[in-house]
Amino acid sequence: MIRPSYFYDLLIKNGTDFFAGVPDSLLKNLCAYITDNAPAENHIISANEGSATGLATGYHLATGKIPMIYMQNSGEGNMINPLMSIADPDVYSIPMLIVIGWRGEPGVHDEPQHVKQGKVTCELLDAMKVPYEVLSDNEADLPAQFEKAYKYIKDNNAQYAFVIRKGTFDDYTLQNNIPVSGNMSREQAIEKIMLAADEKTAFVSTTGMISRELYELRDKYNMGHDRDFLTVGGMGHASQIALSIAMQKKDRAVFCVDGDGASIMQMGGMATIGSRKPSNYVHFVLNNGAHDSVGGQPTVGREINLCKIAEGCGYENVIKVSTLEELDAVLKQEDTKQKLTFIEVLVTKGARKDLGRPKSTPVENKNALMKFLK
Repeated sequence: MIRPSYFYDLLIKNGTDFFAGVPDSLLKNLCAYITDNAPAENHIISANEGSATGLATGYHLATGKIPMIYMQNSGEGNMINPLMSIADPDVYSIPMLIVIGWRGEPGVHDEPQHVKQGKVTCELLDAMKVPYEVLSDNEADLPAQFEKAYKYIKDNNAQYAFVIRKGTFDDYTLQNNIPVSGNMSREQAIEKIMLAADEKTAFVSTTGMISRELYELRDKYNMGHDRDFLTVGGMGHASQIALSIAMQKKDRAVFCVDGDGASIMQMGGMATIGSRKPSNYVHFVLNNGAHDSVGGQPTVGREINLCKIAEGCGYENVIKVSTLEELDAVLKQEDTKQKLTFIEVLVTKGARKDLGRPKSTPVENKNALMKFLK
């Protein structure tokens, strides 16, 4: 295994001291080490991977140095546009090192949302003509891999990628783990929301822990899973899926159960929701200020005013709650049932150690929901 400290030291020795990206479970130990050791102004956990590419571009323009961006391979799609249309050698020729966690690597068991992305991770880099190497898990091999990468980056003013397999980095625990206050867990909030809904309400839940907890809560109450769309991939897009369902099925309520990291990643979607104003749509954002399913790295969710953003986007009924009692009261209000509603729910970080994963396949989930919506 690679010690995150060793990898970080090699980056610094090669002149890379700026980092931007979206945390990933395969990179969580490295991300945690960067968070603890890089100056705050030189490490930005970005809204999405395209934003990280923009941040790296700006840093190079200002300093002439080689920045690093990091992401799960599912974020390659967000990166492609700015990488190809701004940073590419055919355009502005911005040098950068890209570190990509290889979820869904062929031959390695993973969740269904990672399978296709895992198959095409390296093919996408080939298509973009970004050279790459799968990082060795032997520290003795790293100096040569770094030398090769940085020679290419400097000779060509271009990008080079390290693809990271599961288990490459040794354990590292985040020391700068900012506590997040809260009076209820995310699972308690989901349970309250789920039980308050009538039998016709459709749910769209976001990527990560929220969908996993909703699935297990349905099992707990023997409710079945036919009214839930579990957005297991495509982080940030649950709100748009829910909007389109709400616009087509005006006779039923649609609850979008979102997270702070996901809503920030594709925040422009809130403007579309607010402009359409479906009265049967309730948008919950469970805000714990963290990317909880990939190591608990912080988001800016607790530093910004999501309710004011929702108001500015045109949501008609906007509420922030911090207790189960407040959440219960809001769920019972007539405005919540009759107007486009945004509810920010302040929750704590963390999840049950024994939290499972959905047992049904995504296609089974889709078919059951479509039957329910008919």
